[in-house]
Amino acid sequence: MSTNTAVQPISKYILPFLDYCEVEKGLSNNTQRNYEQYLKLFVGWLKKTNNEALLPHELTAEHVWDYRLYLARTYVTRNGGYLGKKSQNYYLIALRALLDFLADRDIQTLPSSKIKLAKQKTEETISFLDTRDVEAMLKIPDTKTPAGLRDRAIMELFFSSGMRISELVALDADRLSFLKDKNPKRTFELSIVGKGRHVRTIFISPRAADWLRTYLASCKDMEKPLFVNIKSGNKKKEKDDDHRLTVRWIQMMIAKCALLAGISKKVTPHTLRHTYATDLLGNGADLRSVQELLGHKNVSTTQIYTHVTNKGLRDIHEKFHGGKELDNK
Repeated sequence: MSTNTAVQPISKYILPFLDYCEVEKGLSNNTQRNYEQYLKLFVGWLKKTNNEALLPHELTAEHVWDYRLYLARTYVTRNGGYLGKKSQNYYLIALRALLDFLADRDIQTLPSSKIKLAKQKTEETISFLDTRDVEAMLKIPDTKTPAGLRDRAIMELFFSSGMRISELVALDADRLSFLKDKNPKRTFELSIVGKGRHVRTIFISPRAADWLRTYLASCKDMEKPLFVNIKSGNKKKEKDDDHRLTVRWIQMMIAKCALLAGISKKVTPHTLRHTYATDLLGNGADLRSVQELLGHKNVSTTQIYTHVTNKGLRDIHEKFHGGKELDNK
């Protein structure tokens, strides 16, 4: 049990918290990096407001409110803009997790429940594409080149499997050795370690498998990562992982393909994940199955896609309900 006199300033608990995320919580490296980035901003805000020495039990709801105002109105991103509500919530969720960590260590502090998240518009959470838009994007890469084959294979795999971008980036080439089976009608299964270190099965459609085979056949030197940065020239290699495509690179590639395909709204890898889920539900898959395919811990997370089933109910009502038209009496 800790007493307030033995407690250090909040900023001193960031590193122990990150160790806790890795060792006890088993969070992915990507999640740990995100938490570190988000809490670094919080520590920076403490310094700006002369609260660097603030102890955990001294943190108040007023401090949190002032920090929320800073995130919403003052902090400027690298792109020169302000944080959207969804991004603001990432920073607040990281702070919540830190407070839970302190409470778990019997260090008196503000309850994490006191940190309320910004309300988001539903459409910001469930942005998805029509399958025709996906097909248009798939045709953008020049598949006569190794880089074009790679980009086509990436998007085919996203739409076929509903993977998170962190899961796709982490894939190694030797995990796809089963593609030596060239059965044109076979859907392949692959076990991956997803969010929270949970193992789940993803599925690779025959079409996606064919594009992945073609891409792998175009790779002259097989490297450890499945998707690598293809550069011209014979530069001296460093570690294989130095060539692994980054999350940011794939985000930019997908955004570019969407723009060239004439899609006006912002498209991200997560948009393709949303589209995957929407396509499944729209074709009759049940919510529990989609939950498992997406790797959601709780079905409540998957319920953001009920806009699809809701639309289906509306169509049924319009088609079959006898009271569509009233007699003019």
